[in-house]
Amino acid sequence: MKIRTITTGISLDSPQDTAKLKIAADFNQTAQEIFQSQGYEVQTTRIATNSWEEYLLGLPPAKIIQEIQALETLCQSLKVNFFNIGYASTPETIEIIPDINKHTSIVYCSSKIGNHFENARESAQAIKRISLETENGYGNFRFCAGANCQPGIPFFPTSYHVGETSFAIGLELADLVMQAFVQADDIPEAENQLQIILEKEVKKIEAIAYNISKQFPIKFSGIDTSLAPSLDKDNSIAFAYEKLLNGKFGNSGTLAISGMLTRVLKSIPVKTCGYSGLMLPVCEDIGLATRANEQTYDITNLLLYSAVCGCGLDTVPIPGDISIDKITSILIDMTTLAFKLNKPLSARLFPIPNKQAGEMTDFNSPYLVDCQIFAVN
Repeated sequence: MKIRTITTGISLDSPQDTAKLKIAADFNQTAQEIFQSQGYEVQTTRIATNSWEEYLLGLPPAKIIQEIQALETLCQSLKVNFFNIGYASTPETIEIIPDINKHTSIVYCSSKIGNHFENARESAQAIKRISLETENGYGNFRFCAGANCQPGIPFFPTSYHVGETSFAIGLELADLVMQAFVQADDIPEAENQLQIILEKEVKKIEAIAYNISKQFPIKFSGIDTSLAPSLDKDNSIAFAYEKLLNGKFGNSGTLAISGMLTRVLKSIPVKTCGYSGLMLPVCEDIGLATRANEQTYDITNLLLYSAVCGCGLDTVPIPGDISIDKITSILIDMTTLAFKLNKPLSARLFPIPNKQAGEMTDFNSPYLVDCQIFAVN
């Protein structure tokens, strides 16, 4: 098991409120060292703020971008490589996001769709524009549209903060899932095995986190027990499914396993936060990308799995010439599920310029696996 992220959340009153950034950066480094001394690999440390609308309120767009660039420069000087400025919640502020994205390199953010479908359309326009203004559409790695997402999610780009400074942990659990599923003959046995393994291992992380919070005036807000994927082929979540499936990921039984995984992840007896569910980010898991190439599942399947599991549509490549209307429809479908089921969902979509369904992406990224572009009906 790896720690995907230690994310510290801060509330800024103004862009000059930079002391909190330095405190958070120093804390993250110390927390990382403590976990590493206990034998855990910590892949990233991150800082998330309250919505940038709150501390940049009333500024013209050019000044907003200038202030965010200054914050990014400070973060880079503090060796912070993942910085989230929270969400935009109006069509007017969502419209600024492509320019923020274009003029920064480590800044992540989201849009908040809510029940306002005009935000869905503006978010679709942002997704489309970002795809056209960044190489291979890669800028959308740092932007997503969210629905019903609460503060304190440690995973980006959805993350944002409310209240006093606190930290949360995001895990990478695919290796433990593979371990449990290899030992099981059927779904009930796999569920039991996984419950035992995760309860034991995640409680160790929680104990260390509480000890850290006692040493520093920074509250521990919980562990997002989400099943974040791995770029390691041996620990692919899709290939773990196939230890139980009579077939490949996407075949009959995939929904049942998704539901089972979510039950286990939500029942681990630790302090939880964020999604705490199953993540199926297509381009962040070799097995998911491989099965996407074989067309064993599609976007409709992913939305179906979202009804019983995790975070929605994540790192999904779609044709570059997709219309704003079609992107909007996808976001509205996701939003409808989020509020109907009262769960957080988000969409990180990658329109790939000058490419069609069935062609391969070409991200050239250490964070993503290339795969075939999905068809959108």
